[in-house]
Amino acid sequence: MELYLNATSPYARLARIVLLEKGLSDAVTLKWCDPWADDAELLNANPAGRIPALVTEEGTTLSESVLIAVYLDSVSPNKPMLPAASLGDVLHLAGSGQNLMDAAFTTVIARKHYGKGIDDSELGQRRSRAIQRLLKQLNSELGEKQLASTINLGDIAIAVALDYLVFRLPEVKWQEKYPQLKEWHAGVTAQESFHQTAFC
Repeated sequence: MELYLNATSPYARLARIVLLEKGLSDAVTLKWCDPWADDAELLNANPAGRIPALVTEEGTTLSESVLIAVYLDSVSPNKPMLPAASLGDVLHLAGSGQNLMDAAFTTVIARKHYGKGIDDSELGQRRSRAIQRLLKQLNSELGEKQLASTINLGDIAIAVALDYLVFRLPEVKWQEKYPQLKEWHAGVTAQESFHQTAFC
C-alpha cells in the first residue's frame, strides 16, 4: 500500500497515527508530497489533489482521513479503532474532532491566501465561533473522562485537532482555558504514535 501525505496536514497525521497504532507500518510506503504543488504522482492517485490518499494493494485509492482509518482498521485486528461496544460514542468523538480540524484548517488556509483580515469576514467569524463551541463541548465531555488503556479513532481525531490548534493557531490558547481538556490531551498524546508524527 501507499499513503500520500505531508508533515503539516492534520488529516494526514490522523491516518498515519492509525497506521502506526494498527501495526501496519511495514505494509505501507509513505509518499511525501506537496498537495499545493499539483504533485503528479498524487494527482494520478487522487485527481482531487488532496491528502491523505491511500492506494490499497488492489490499486484502489481511498481519500478522506476517517475513511482511510476505517479501512486500515479492517486490515488488521490489532487495537480496534472502532470498537463495536462503543461504536456510537467513538464515531461521535471522531466527528467532533473532524469538525474542529476542519474549522482550524480552513482558517489557516484562508489566512494563507487572503491574509489575517479574512478572520473578520462572516465565514471567518463563523469558523472562530465553531472552534470555541467545539472546545467547550469537548472539555465538558472529556474533561473528567478516564483515558482507556487503548486509544480509538475518536481519541486520535480530537487529539490531532487540538495539536493542530497549538501548531497553527496558538492564539486560541485552549490549554489555558480548559486545563482538564489539556490533561486528557496529554494522556492521549503520550502515545509513541503521536511522538513519531509530531507536526514540524
